[in-house]
Amino acid sequence: MKKVLLLGIIITSVLSCSINDSTGEGFYFEILPIESVTIPNEMTFGEVYTINYTYFKPSTCYFFHDLYYVAESNKRTVAVINKVLEGSESIICEPLIDELVEGSFEFVVTQSGGTYVFKFWQGEDENGDDIYLVHEVTIVL
Repeated sequence: MKKVLLLGIIITSVLSCSINDSTGEGFYFEILPIESVTIPNEMTFGEVYTINYTYFKPSTCYFFHDLYYVAESNKRTVAVINKVLEGSESIICEPLIDELVEGSFEFVVTQSGGTYVFKFWQGEDENGDDIYLVHEVTIVL
């Protein structure tokens, strides 16, 4: 009985798993430059603020996935991560011109003084160095 049960589990496992994607459609993630940001010049300790940003969506195959957000000391680095579908027979990617996407995130002020330095990624320069839109925000009590 144990052998039959074990054989059933093995057969079920083999038949239910597939290495190949059945649709043949793939995707990858891409970080997109932030175009603009709306952020206050000062924030109050303990308060919650909505920070708005915009970025350009290059084609119909780009979809918001998440924000890249890294907090180091008083610095916050932010970038937009999109999931990009790879074109295929079943997926047609149409280029978009000036398709501005708006997004936002909530920020809780946990420092009781000093400043926050927000760095919003805007791409790379001709040398491959990262470019940031930098906002320094004063914390008030």
